[in-house]
Amino acid sequence: MNRTPADALLNIHASALAGMVSSPKHFERWAALAADEDYPDADLSEERFHESLVSADEALTALWSRHLTAWDFAEEPIWALDTRARTDERRAVIYDRLRFGGDLRKALDTAVPVAKLPGPTVITREFTPWYTTERMTARSFYWKSYEGKLRAKGWSDAAIASLDEASRAVVERLTDPEQAAARQAKGLVVGYVQSGKTANFTGVTAKAIDAGYRLVIVLGGTLNLLRAQTQRRLDMELIGQENILRGADLNDLDSLVGVDYVSDDDPDWPEFVQHGGRPSTLGAFDIERLTTRDNDYKSLAQGIRALEFEKREPTRPLHDPANIHHAAARVLVVKKNKSVLTKLVKDLKQIHGLLGELPALIIDDESDQASVNTLDPKKWEAGTTERTAINGLISQLLKLLPRAQYVGYTATPFANVFVDPGDDEDIFPSDFLVSLPRPTGYMGAQDFHDLNSPVAEDERTFANSQEKAHVRGIYESSGDRLQEAMDAFVLSGALKLYRAENGLSEKPFRHHTMLVHQSVRKDDHAELALRINSMWHQAGYSSVAGHERLASLWASDFIPVSEARASDLPSPASYEELRPYVNLARQRIGSNGQPVIVVNGDSDRYFDQLGLDFDRTPHVWKILVGGTKLSRGFTVEGLTITYYRRTTQQADTLMQMGRWFGFRPGYRDLVRLYIGREEPFGRDKSADLYEAYEAICRDEETFREQLAQYAVVVDGQPQMTPVEVPPLVAQHLPWVRPSARNKMFNAELVEIRSPGRPIEPASYPLNNGAAHKRNTERWRPLLDALGTALVSFSNPPDSSSSLTRTFEALTGVVAHDDLLGVLSQLEWERPRYFDPHLTYLRQLDGSLAKVDNWLLVSPRLASNKRVEAGILGSVPLSLVRRKRQAGKTSFGRIASVEHRLAAQRLIDTAAAPIRLDADQSATVGPTTGVVLLYPVVDGDSHSDVHAVVRHGSADPSRIVMAFTLIPPTSAMSADRRLVRFRAKDSRHRNNATIPVSGPAPDLPSV
Repeated sequence: MNRTPADALLNIHASALAGMVSSPKHFERWAALAADEDYPDADLSEERFHESLVSADEALTALWSRHLTAWDFAEEPIWALDTRARTDERRAVIYDRLRFGGDLRKALDTAVPVAKLPGPTVITREFTPWYTTERMTARSFYWKSYEGKLRAKGWSDAAIASLDEASRAVVERLTDPEQAAARQAKGLVVGYVQSGKTANFTGVTAKAIDAGYRLVIVLGGTLNLLRAQTQRRLDMELIGQENILRGADLNDLDSLVGVDYVSDDDPDWPEFVQHGGRPSTLGAFDIERLTTRDNDYKSLAQGIRALEFEKREPTRPLHDPANIHHAAARVLVVKKNKSVLTKLVKDLKQIHGLLGELPALIIDDESDQASVNTLDPKKWEAGTTERTAINGLISQLLKLLPRAQYVGYTATPFANVFVDPGDDEDIFPSDFLVSLPRPTGYMGAQDFHDLNSPVAEDERTFANSQEKAHVRGIYESSGDRLQEAMDAFVLSGALKLYRAENGLSEKPFRHHTMLVHQSVRKDDHAELALRINSMWHQAGYSSVAGHERLASLWASDFIPVSEARASDLPSPASYEELRPYVNLARQRIGSNGQPVIVVNGDSDRYFDQLGLDFDRTPHVWKILVGGTKLSRGFTVEGLTITYYRRTTQQADTLMQMGRWFGFRPGYRDLVRLYIGREEPFGRDKSADLYEAYEAICRDEETFREQLAQYAVVVDGQPQMTPVEVPPLVAQHLPWVRPSARNKMFNAELVEIRSPGRPIEPASYPLNNGAAHKRNTERWRPLLDALGTALVSFSNPPDSSSSLTRTFEALTGVVAHDDLLGVLSQLEWERPRYFDPHLTYLRQLDGSLAKVDNWLLVSPRLASNKRVEAGILGSVPLSLVRRKRQAGKTSFGRIASVEHRLAAQRLIDTAAAPIRLDADQSATVGPTTGVVLLYPVVDGDSHSDVHAVVRHGSADPSRIVMAFTLIPPTSAMSADRRLVRFRAKDSRHRNNATIPVSGPAPDLPSV
């Protein structure tokens, strides 16, 4: 048989795979059919296919990557119902159906590895499925166009498939646009700060209009600049050239007058999506823009009213399938501005019957900004909230459009979860909450904090510690480090230019910025900008002294970090090789004699004068000084160096100021965060911005983890719905409550089941010595069960270290009833805080599952940190220092990562008893749980621990007996539910809140 040429083989494979869109099939047979008369002598053997893969045939690999990835991501396909998406098991089923042998499977796994990415987490109420695969496939004109644009931008098949999955999770929970009954759905999509939420809502828009939504209103920021950025993004990636031109001839200059992007020679116009003709002539439908890049909403004119005349069947409503799929879609990108939205509402009121027939979608970008009634908990407590202007106008839009669906997008979900859910006219996400997965390539909290690192602090390096690699603390004792931060900005710019000239694309390095933020006062901004400007001109970046300073920083900081984290990227061999690029970076930053731009205005005119339109400006290489105007919606492109010293007590404000989060292709290793820190033995830990960020990151990550746990559908029913989320989040933010004092949340958290998962309480009594003493005394029977012999625990090497890590601990075994007796008597800062866990633990006597005993583990700290003391006559235990999070009753964490890993390994491997000591007195079997027990001293420094010890005994009134429980994996009921709620008023089960006044509601028994 002749060796088939590569292009012929590609054509055969493409034709064969085109017939397998819905499922993988016997490939050899389909390939034979595809070869047919055109390639009668084609070599279709696995050996030939294998040869092409091994020789890195890029076109053939790309083809198979698209199809394998699509099958990997398929949601519950009938051909692989017993496998989960994005797993080796799913891929094995795919190969089985293709009838591929072992060698070919290995080659494909190497060429196209399974993208084991997490999917979106969806908390939803029951809904009627309508967005089926068949319906999605039948009408996908704009989605396919958008997908092609993303692929042209360099998105991987896995990233596109992930976006496909996440956007579908939103669209399928909207109301069927074709259905006869009008119904509104309200949802919330939770992403990460600067993580690509726009890409998701662009995908949602594409799929929604393909499905039949004919009016899309995007609320895009509070400034013209932000609104224009969103408009341009939709125009470029979704709406496309033909819809923008509306028949204008590119060769006729007169017809192009006033056409945005073309009339002003936008350099990116060639990159705008091209559909190959007016969509309405290609069997699809056109999109009419009612706003443009430069013009916010002005007037409806005939824009929406014209839909009445586009009906093919005038006697049928617009949403009827005979009409809706032939009518053009209308898209508006509107600024969150009172006058603009008032005009839109006024114009819509003039259109009567049509609005009741019009499937509409409202997308609210940064939905926790301006849209919600209030974010101030003090106003909630005082009962003084009022509907804000923007919130009221959104409510009016929803009233005018009975078929409108509302989808909010945010990176700070807590505010939206509590936007007065008792207000039926508000935007509480009563139908669904979608938590997006952390995207590949994104730099977020985990990239600046060692949140769950098992590596001891004294063993952390640039390679195994995110903090050491990217964070530079600003301590009062070491000066403000502002000059160093500015030097780092020049150096990182030089390294970007070096990389652009040595093999990397220039596109990621188009903009290069530094952010300086340490006050919200405008006078302070002007003073700081003047100081930085003076420092710049005195820095001597072209002098011998200046280059010596830069060379020293490059050698001590940038070289070791880049070697540890980006050894595959181009790097100069010496500073002399980098020096020409330093000079070029200096010229770019200092162009026009102004290296600094102050960003603190309120008006559109102010922002127009700044020259900070990152889309339309070829290069922005500047130091930005500002306050809150840099915190929301405004994406600082190319941000590499951040200098941040401002303090705030609002968690959502603190998170939104995380402008250093985002995508940093080609320069992740160059990113530096200079951030305010409290001295190691200082007392004012609220001034430690870095620790404050870490506390909030832990809250949000724990919240996301809980959502993922409870989002698993059990027997076709959701374990929780959006109206039941508020009491779950109250575990993290105890001050959260409904906005009106005469209301309460209707959902009550009754039970949290944790088979094989840690339970780590947080709400220990605060500054209450009597309560601490009582709690400690209640633990005394269990403390007496601890033996005197030390037991060694170990964790095998992992990706962070090649060492086997060990620690010693005192252990003991107690009966389940004895542990339960202690836990049931404990006092908490928030009454009934631990009740949902107790409800679960009380059932482990056999009614839910059987737990016989618990292994107590009291870890012994390293010798250089160890302070040991007896507690109420117990054997000497290692006292542990922990610091509570600012403004909360909780500690950041109790169990160390190393201890928790060891305990989790015991639970995960307990199929048979495991002996822990020589006399077998401590064992872990399938019905044994583990308790990590810590005598905690609440303090800022090691001296606080010594202060509670007298004559070898610890003062029980200054000890918090903190613990982490891990029940055995067998402690699970047959129904597999992990969480249970009850409605305080069962007559209004689907309401998020109920009035406090009036007769007491009937409460069902637990």
